[in-house]
Amino acid sequence: MISVGIEAMNVFGGTACLDVMKLAQHRQLDTTRFDNLLMKEKAVALPYEDPVTFGVNAAKPLVDSLTDAEKDRIELLISCTESGIDFGKSISTYIHHYLGLNRNCRLFEIKQACYSGTAGFQMAVNFILSQVSPGAKALVVATDISRFMIAEGGEALTEDWSYAEPSGGAGAVAILVSATPHVFQVDLGANGYYGYEVMDTCRPVPDSEAGDADLSLMSYLDCCEQAYLEYQKRVTGVNYRDTFQYLTFHTPFGGMVKGAHRTMMRKMAKAKPPEIEEDFKRRVLPGLDYCQRVGNIMGATVFLSLASTIDQGQFDSPKRIGCFSYGSGCCSEFYSGVVTAQGQKIQRRFGLESQLNGRYKLSIDEYEALLRGSGAVKFGTRNVKSDFELITGAMSSCRGKEQLFLAEISEFHRKYRWLS
Repeated sequence: MISVGIEAMNVFGGTACLDVMKLAQHRQLDTTRFDNLLMKEKAVALPYEDPVTFGVNAAKPLVDSLTDAEKDRIELLISCTESGIDFGKSISTYIHHYLGLNRNCRLFEIKQACYSGTAGFQMAVNFILSQVSPGAKALVVATDISRFMIAEGGEALTEDWSYAEPSGGAGAVAILVSATPHVFQVDLGANGYYGYEVMDTCRPVPDSEAGDADLSLMSYLDCCEQAYLEYQKRVTGVNYRDTFQYLTFHTPFGGMVKGAHRTMMRKMAKAKPPEIEEDFKRRVLPGLDYCQRVGNIMGATVFLSLASTIDQGQFDSPKRIGCFSYGSGCCSEFYSGVVTAQGQKIQRRFGLESQLNGRYKLSIDEYEALLRGSGAVKFGTRNVKSDFELITGAMSSCRGKEQLFLAEISEFHRKYRWLS
C-alpha cells in the first residue's frame, strides 16, 4: 500500500490580533478565571477579510511552492468551514479561482462544526489511497472566523459572551495531501471515530452561536475517551502514555485541552498529578503555542495544533503524533501519523511563528470600532464596498506581503483584490 499524508501545510493567522489579557481587563473579567483559558492573543478578522481571503492566504504559499506540473495535479479541493457565505455556492469556488488552479478539479465544501477539517482531510487521504488518479494531489482548506457583534443601543455584554470572546479566533490552515507525505505520514487504518446527537453548541443563525458550555465540555471529554478507545481496538499494542511522543487536540482554548489530557492520563495511565503535569508540558504544550496566539478557528484548530507541534517539537528521530478532533453536535476522531526531522525542516520553511509575530497589534479602541462595524460584511450581504481606511495601521502592516482582501460585494457576488 502507498504512503499518504501531508506533503505541505501552511497557516494564516490573520492580519490583526489582540492581546486577550488587555481585553479581559477592559471587560473587567475575573482574571483568575481568565487564566484558566491559557490564551495570549486572538486573531481578529478585519471588515475586508472573510473565510475566502483567509483560506486563499493560507493556501497560496503552498501552491506557489509547486511547479506548474505539480500544481495541475491538484484534482480535489475541499473547503471546510462553519463560516460559509452562501447556502448553495461553496467558498471552494472562490478559493479555486484566486489560486489559479486547474479547472479539471473536484470542488466542494464540508460543514460539520469543528470536525470539518478532519472530515476533509480524511476524505482527501482516501482519495489518494484509492489511486483512481495516480500522482494526483488534494488541497484541503479549513477556514473559519468569529465575528462578535454589538447592536447599537443594545444591552451590555453578558458574562458568558465575554468569556467566550477572548478565545474566538479567525484563521485558516491549508493542507496539501499526496502520496509524498514529507511532513506528516498518516498511520493507515489507525482511526477511532465516535459521534452522536447532542445540542452542545450550534449556529442557529449565521452570525452567532448558542449552546451549553457545560454540556459541550462533557461531550468533548466523552468523545476524547471513546474515540481513543475505538482507536485502541483497531491498533494492536497501543498505550496512551507511551505510543505517542506528542498529542494534538482540537483546542477551543488551552485550558479545555489541559483538562482533557488530565482526564485521559488518569483513566488510561492511572497517572498521578505530578506525572500528568510533566507529561502535559512535554507532549501537549508544544501544540498549544500557535493556538494560544490565534484562538479557536473551528475546523482548522486541530491542524493549527499539529503545525505548532511540528514546529515546536523535537524530532531528532521519527515521532508519532496522536490527533484528537472534535466537532459539536457531534462527531470526533482520534488518528495518528509520524513526523521526521526532514518533515520538520520542510514545514518550518513557511515561517509560521514569524507570520504571527508580524501581525498588526490592535488597540482596544480599534477593536471596539471593529465590533461596531462587524455587521457590514456578513452572511447575506448584497452590496457593499470595503472600507480599507477603518484601521489604517493594519493595512500599512500588510505592505510587501501578497495578500488577498475583499474589495466589494455586488449583487451577492464577492470580488477580491491582491494587495502587495
